[in-house]
Amino acid sequence: MLQPALDIHADGLPAPRRYLAIAVLLLTLVLVVLDSAIANVALPTIAASLHASPSDTIWVVSSYQLAVLIALLPCGAIGEMIGARRVFLAGVALFTLASAACAFSGTLHMLVAARFVQGLGGGAVMALGVTNLRLSVPQRLLGTIIGINAMTIAISSAAGPGIAGAILAIAPWPWLFAVNVPLGIIVLASGPVLVRTAGVARRLDGRAMAANTLMFVLFFLGTERVVQSPVTGGLLIAVSVACFFILLRIERRSAAPLVPTDLFAAAAFRFSVIASICCFTGQMLGLLALPFYLQHRLGMMATQAGLYMMPWPAAVAVIAPISGWLANRVKTAWLCATGGALLAIGLASIGLLPAGPHGAVFIMGTLVAGLGFGLFQTPNNRVLLLSAPKTRSGAAGAMQGTARLAGQTLGAIAMAAIFEVIPLASAPEVALVLAAIFASLAAIVSLARVHHEVAG
Repeated sequence: MLQPALDIHADGLPAPRRYLAIAVLLLTLVLVVLDSAIANVALPTIAASLHASPSDTIWVVSSYQLAVLIALLPCGAIGEMIGARRVFLAGVALFTLASAACAFSGTLHMLVAARFVQGLGGGAVMALGVTNLRLSVPQRLLGTIIGINAMTIAISSAAGPGIAGAILAIAPWPWLFAVNVPLGIIVLASGPVLVRTAGVARRLDGRAMAANTLMFVLFFLGTERVVQSPVTGGLLIAVSVACFFILLRIERRSAAPLVPTDLFAAAAFRFSVIASICCFTGQMLGLLALPFYLQHRLGMMATQAGLYMMPWPAAVAVIAPISGWLANRVKTAWLCATGGALLAIGLASIGLLPAGPHGAVFIMGTLVAGLGFGLFQTPNNRVLLLSAPKTRSGAAGAMQGTARLAGQTLGAIAMAAIFEVIPLASAPEVALVLAAIFASLAAIVSLARVHHEVAG
């Protein structure tokens, strides 16, 4: 028999329900992360099967990312209104149904539409997954569980390409999405173990929702076009920025705005968001540049390059739970600054130093970069969450996801611009140095919050 609904201020769930809730939440995280990694690998196969051009097939990934961006902030707000568990499980249900629709898609247009709906569900999961984790564990264990959360993401990301290859070796591409359905059903059936909260009564402004959607749609389309057509892309981005200010104006008197300006008043939250954007910009630049460095600079085949990429996620998986443990004992500003510095050193060493025999510098550089990223990510996310009251956990979780996607989008734009203006022979090294600069900025911003620590 499940225990009655817990008050939002209770210090986590009792054991063993707590461990069941954590398992359900981490399984859902694996589901969403694996799906993204698998879809990227399958694009050439999908293009051939549906007789689509590679450029059109990119929308299988892009439509999902756009939907996640649109959904994050509204889902965080709705989760606060009607309960994090309800919106989280609604996201899982939508993700599962859309996965089935992806599996039965007979045309590229159907697949892109199903992936967009899947992204809306994924946005709800990303916005409220960490919120549900926060509500499930005692505050003293929050740093540890965020570290386990980061480790799960790293392992899932690393395993995605291999799982996709294994599935494609024995089955057609629709099975890549069909495997999500039984996992989604398991999560939904286990949903009652999660914390149930009543929510906070407030009105969700339709104008704010529309401005938020338009802002991200225009930003996404602008970033897609800015390299090939700078004027058109720049204009779309400018209008997107205008939508952002319109959104702020609409919600200027709201006690709990969609864009959590109330949370930005806390210096620790503000610095954590800025540092996260910088770090994920550097991470994305690095991860995009490294395969080109291996294949064009070191002349490796794709399979060998994939093996050389493994030290990064492996290092993140090792250090993430350790950094969560350290976050309960050491000032997180110092941990994040150290992590950002290590990420910068690892990336810069690959971009600036000779590769060495058998790519030794590359392997050491990716190990250091992975350790740095894992050391940064967990304590930074911990501060970001603890800087917000529990009643605003949905907004904090949504902002965490938005910062990550914003940084990764900026990194992708920067990589595309580098390829456009710099020869391929030199582009990866330039991108790696630029990635190191962004990682250094993350370290510097983290140091700026050293006097704004939140007691954990």
